[in-house]
Amino acid sequence: MNSKQSGDQAKFIFTTGRLIHEQILKVQSRHLAAFASSNNSELSLAQWHAVGVVRSAGPLAMGELAELLGISAPSASVMVDRLVEKKLLCREHSMEDRRKVVVRIAPEAIQEIEALEAGLLALFTDLVQRLGPDTTRKWCEVLAAIKKVIIDDDGQTFLKIAE
Repeated sequence: MNSKQSGDQAKFIFTTGRLIHEQILKVQSRHLAAFASSNNSELSLAQWHAVGVVRSAGPLAMGELAELLGISAPSASVMVDRLVEKKLLCREHSMEDRRKVVVRIAPEAIQEIEALEAGLLALFTDLVQRLGPDTTRKWCEVLAAIKKVIIDDDGQTFLKIAE
């Protein structure tokens, strides 16, 4: 395959990925608007992303969270303060090292997070139903190959990020 074909295919994958991302953002935005009206508290996508990172990774030290979010530790601390006030995250002392503080999902937030995840799953369920079983099977095969390229056997990501 020549570089023009590779470039064209990469552009198609990128733009289609962006379409999927936009649909995910729409579901998240609707959920965040509902959260704001029911809790009298607005929540930004960046804050929701932080909650999602903690949900995926499990309890994290503040420095780990900052690194995963790509922000400074002080910025992460301010964000966590706001999310603790909104009862989405909580801070606790680490079981291994009592001097270390970890951030975890607040018990009160589990239902809220599960509602958003159900909305996202519904989005993909609808997409899968519209695609049909053959295309869905092929998509799953492609995604499995992509996952293998992105994540090594130890669970580490190793794609080169353009700077």
